[in-house]
Amino acid sequence: QAVGIEAFMEFRVLGKGGFGEVCACQRRATGKMYANKRLNKKRLKKRKGYEAALVEKRILARVHSRFIVSLACAFQTKTDLCLVMTIMNGGDLRYHIYNVDEENPGFPEPRTVFYTAQILLGLEHLHQHRIVYR
Repeated sequence: QAVGIEAFMEFRVLGKGGFGEVCACQRRATGKMYANKRLNKKRLKKRKGYEAALVEKRILARVHSRFIVSLACAFQTKTDLCLVMTIMNGGDLRYHIYNVDEENPGFPEPRTVFYTAQILLGLEHLHQHRIVYR
């Protein structure tokens, strides 16, 4: 079934990158929350990023792990390529390192072990599918 931007209601920006930004969005039909990575076509063309965007789309579509976001759907608008992905609540690792306790950045060792294990399980899943990315 074809899906477009009208199927989603966008909320706040979760992050920005060189080719666009990631926004929290909600599927109108189901109410389920996702992350929409909007890649600006002009920036992709200018910086020769089309191939990398397509590789990312293929990888996200193949990955099914609790520790890696996966692709729910992809579509394009007049100006953007959109990758709608599962959303991971809680913020990124950098946020937790520097902003949770500004006076004492970093983690205690048990929390470090916990996050390291999650990262390694995600990498293991990628390697089991013969994916090496970034």
